[in-house]
Amino acid sequence: MAVATAFSQILRESTRQVHERAHHSSYLSALLDGSLTLPGYTRLAAQYFFIYSALERAGDAMAGDPVGGPFVVDELRRTPALVADLEFLAGPDWRSVIEPVPATLRYVRRLEEVAFDWPGGFVAHHYTRYLGDLAGGQVVGKLLQREHGITGPGALFYDFSRLGSPSAFRTRYRALLDGAPWDEAERRRVVSETLVAFELNIDVLGDLADTLDAYRAA
Repeated sequence: MAVATAFSQILRESTRQVHERAHHSSYLSALLDGSLTLPGYTRLAAQYFFIYSALERAGDAMAGDPVGGPFVVDELRRTPALVADLEFLAGPDWRSVIEPVPATLRYVRRLEEVAFDWPGGFVAHHYTRYLGDLAGGQVVGKLLQREHGITGPGALFYDFSRLGSPSAFRTRYRALLDGAPWDEAERRRVVSETLVAFELNIDVLGDLADTLDAYRAA
């Protein structure tokens, strides 16, 4: 008798190619090779503020849902860290100086459409952002320390110490995905929405790349 493939594995394999594309964006390449100024990084932190504000509002709406609720983990919340980071990076008037790029506006609209009342949509976007932050995002946190000497405010977005062991959390998260009571049709919908989430993230990086030359280090 064949053993059914775990949904967490299906999700990972289904998004492998688009995940690789995100890693090879020109904006991210400039950031990771140290050729981007701190104001250039600040623009990314600003986009994250708009995105996570919407995603975590969706989490508040989903907290009592039997399927989506278990994915709402207070220790994951990024918005308070982003507020502290932007106060450091952009100054006390940061709310009046940051602005979303067009792709971020589309991203937020999509979250508002699918993540507030559809558990599968919420999980698709939750998975795409938070697990990426726990993995590849840590590289950016180390870069901010190495290139700019930032270890506290300015890089708090990448501090998941409240969560405990990242590997233990990922194991717990995979168990939640595998235990979600979705039939095959709903699993396909969740995979499809996860791909949408990845594409939205790629589009945000693409919009940031359009003005990349203005933020390159001398």
